[in-house]
Amino acid sequence: MNSAALLAGRVLLSILFIVSGFGKLTGAAGFAGYLASLGVPGGIAMAYLVGAVEFFGGLAILVGFQTRIVAYVLAVFTVGTILTAHMGDATQAMKNLSIVGGFLVLGAVGAGAYSVDARRGKPTLARA
Repeated sequence: MNSAALLAGRVLLSILFIVSGFGKLTGAAGFAGYLASLGVPGGIAMAYLVGAVEFFGGLAILVGFQTRIVAYVLAVFTVGTILTAHMGDATQAMKNLSIVGGFLVLGAVGAGAYSVDARRGKPTLARA
């Protein structure tokens, strides 16, 4: 197992979610307005929830904490994003499907040796 490649993949997947989540958390009112324009209920609470899932999920993937669980959660979350916000834009929908694929692979193989999971003795292919 190439743990360096897994680390690089985790870093690249996580950047989008950390940056996007931070933007949503610091600009929740504007994001809540965008969600309302899409017909998503929940207002500011939903904006903070989405921002928190992206930001903290991205951080967890970055450091390799509870990676399998978080990867599957973010895969489902990203499918929801496609269905909610990107169905009218084929390029955005396909980009998000690719991200779902990355999270499914990460969920299947785990974080690798360079991760909190490996240090905590969580099973990964690098240790299996």
